[in-house]
Amino acid sequence: MSMADDLFISMCSDIIENGTTTEGEKVRPVWEDGTSAYTIKKFGVCNRYDLRREFPALTLRRTALKSAMDEILWIYQRKSNNIADLNSKIWDEWADESGSIGKAYGYQVAQVSHYSDGDYDQMDRVLKDLRETPFSRRIMTNLYTFADLSEMNLYPCAYSVTYNVTHEPGSDRLTLNMLLNQRSQDILAANNWNVCQYAILLMMVAQASDMEAGELLHVISDAHIYDRHVPIIQELITRETYPAPKVRLNPDVHDFYEFTTDDLIVEDYQHGPQVTNIPIAV
Repeated sequence: MSMADDLFISMCSDIIENGTTTEGEKVRPVWEDGTSAYTIKKFGVCNRYDLRREFPALTLRRTALKSAMDEILWIYQRKSNNIADLNSKIWDEWADESGSIGKAYGYQVAQVSHYSDGDYDQMDRVLKDLRETPFSRRIMTNLYTFADLSEMNLYPCAYSVTYNVTHEPGSDRLTLNMLLNQRSQDILAANNWNVCQYAILLMMVAQASDMEAGELLHVISDAHIYDRHVPIIQELITRETYPAPKVRLNPDVHDFYEFTTDDLIVEDYQHGPQVTNIPIAV
């Protein structure tokens, strides 16, 4: 099995066996029929993925890697908050009549701040600092801006990325690592989607910075499985697993803003059947 499968199975088993329930508590999400959507949850789940060993895609079921990449490009490259700029439909229910999701996600990345050496948005500043001061401990993006929360159609779930560079003994290249902070995660619907998204983001930023992609550390404050997802998860984690797919980027692209989904190369992706008709709480 892939290491991502192993981590996923262990995490899901731990949540189901040792988590706490929100049943009977006041919760925000509801199912389509209007009933409260309760969860089994664990606080402070932390998973580590080493991209130098393998790409962290599940094989229990297929993760749509190019669609995942498209959304991450929408946020950090296109810096958009409008679903017209996104190829998938995953944000449609949170968009207004103009297609906007409010002052969320890409809108926050695009916000410009003044520095002593010029004006930069969040992503441009990351790329500049990785080029010029890679061992800085201040290289990060943050989507959770309190002043704008009331104008966001959905608060950001994966909200903060910190980049950290190491120089491994014996290597002639620097290694770029990433810490992803997530306040809340629907494990069935979003866990491997987010992991693969930010693994791809790490790969793109590393290649644009002439570095090697290293570790992705994923910290989830509220890791939860919805009540109606429990039997789906229980079936999913008993499936056959396969070796991790080979995932790489077009080596000819060195400008972060030139990457497209066509530059993601996926080979030997064996996986189980897709899980369909997942009920989504909103």
